[in-house]
Amino acid sequence: MGNVKDNCMLEVLNFQKAYEGVPAVKGISFQVNAGQILGVVGPNGAGKTTTMRALAAVIAPTVGSLRVAGFDVEQSPVEVKRCLAYVPDDPKLFPNLTIEEHLAFFAAAFRVQDADSKAAALLRSFELDTKRKVAAKDLSRGMRQKLAICCAYLYDPVALLFDEPLTGLDPMGIRMLKQSIVDRAANGAAVMVSSHLLAMVEDICTHILMISKGEQQFFGTVAELKNKFSQHGTTATLEQIFFMATDVQSSDRQLAELVITA
Repeated sequence: MGNVKDNCMLEVLNFQKAYEGVPAVKGISFQVNAGQILGVVGPNGAGKTTTMRALAAVIAPTVGSLRVAGFDVEQSPVEVKRCLAYVPDDPKLFPNLTIEEHLAFFAAAFRVQDADSKAAALLRSFELDTKRKVAAKDLSRGMRQKLAICCAYLYDPVALLFDEPLTGLDPMGIRMLKQSIVDRAANGAAVMVSSHLLAMVEDICTHILMISKGEQQFFGTVAELKNKFSQHGTTATLEQIFFMATDVQSSDRQLAELVITA
């Protein structure tokens, strides 16, 4: 790893991104330490995916500094990709490769030790072991999502980025993924999860990053967020806070305020 300070695995300082001069993200700053799970919430188009893609060295920042495990994303993109796994909302798999061929490819690319045993354990955990000979093009949406997660877990990255990871998963798959995220963090990984399912975010995340229209509305622990938006001794849910903090219609905002103070 690079020059890691205080177990900080993901560090973003004044990240800005513009597309053809139009700002998409306007000065976001946060960090995720080893063992922490950051939930990223915000309306569609807020800049959540743009931030994750920049951290994963998929796109370059317009302004700002981004580091993964001490490596600068712009200066050391190869090192960044060796210690980070990014699972987008629609993972791009090799359509003609089977499940086991995908895992073999990732094992070779990342020089995974004991790859066969690790792959077998992951396939059992995510209920894919009976489908190991099936090509990706013949898998259901949920199974493709599970395969992408297994590939991400195979090489034990120190940082994990999930963008809407529950898409297509059934209730059992959702439970398995949530527990696996908690377990990975407990073993020292830094995890970043973007999701519109606020109950899931509230359930597993230690920290929250709230974005609206490319602007950072809040970054801190879940307890700090609830304390900031509590009124008259009433503790708000993350869903209630979301509507209060993001740019919703005034009628919706008034409704949220009524709910939180009730």
